[in-house]
Amino acid sequence: MTAEAFSRHFALSDPPFSKEVPDSELWLPPSKQTLVDELCDAVERRTQVLLIGEPGMGKTCVLRALRHRLPQPAFRLTYCHNATLGRRDFYRQLCVALGLAPAGTAAAVFYAVSTHVEQLSRERIHPVFLLDEAHLLHQDTLNHLHVLLNYEWDSRALLSLILVGLPDLKDRLELRINRSLYSRIHCRLTIEPMTVDDTADYVRLRLHRAGGDRELFAPDALHLLHQAAGSSLREIDRLATAALREAARRKKKLVERDLLARVVGELTPAQV
Repeated sequence: MTAEAFSRHFALSDPPFSKEVPDSELWLPPSKQTLVDELCDAVERRTQVLLIGEPGMGKTCVLRALRHRLPQPAFRLTYCHNATLGRRDFYRQLCVALGLAPAGTAAAVFYAVSTHVEQLSRERIHPVFLLDEAHLLHQDTLNHLHVLLNYEWDSRALLSLILVGLPDLKDRLELRINRSLYSRIHCRLTIEPMTVDDTADYVRLRLHRAGGDRELFAPDALHLLHQAAGSSLREIDRLATAALREAARRKKKLVERDLLARVVGELTPAQV
């Protein structure tokens, strides 16, 4: 059954669990709102940040909320998510993201990035580099990132670096070889699992924004959805969508626990 068909069945204006959500409409539970507050505070203090969490826990949502919250005239955010590059190609990617022409040698590319950071400082703009999937960074890139933070004999904080990744990233940074970088990261944050109430609030909000004016999931079904999704927003979206499709196919107006249990049993990880 298509998304449009089950949306019509439940009198919804749009598919409720689409990933295409504007930054201003992102849903965050209180715990993640606190994370955004801490990130904003860290960036305003011009410090470095480590943000870790399991897959699907909402790391990118937190970063998008940060982008929405920071005043654009004073801060310049640059997002990089391709971490599987050597040092020179990493800096070339950063040049492209910054709108610079990447030079040929590793030294020239690094010089272009650091000069751009200094120019932004003269314009009273604080750059923030968001490095997503940072647990995949090559060791030669990690070896050099602390040098990117060093300006005027390490006496000025011209750049904020936010490293985002799985818990493996913290394990890597704690290795002795990475101590020069890790010692500069003063703000270290972890995304905690959602509660059952968080999951229920999220589902209700997404349905409401899609035009839903009544409950479409029974309370015990929401509890099972929370357990099955394991605090992953992506899993909630996937399982809730599949459950609504199945309920519409069966001509039901409410997703009950037994129907959701059948959907969860059928959608095993091997089939994802």
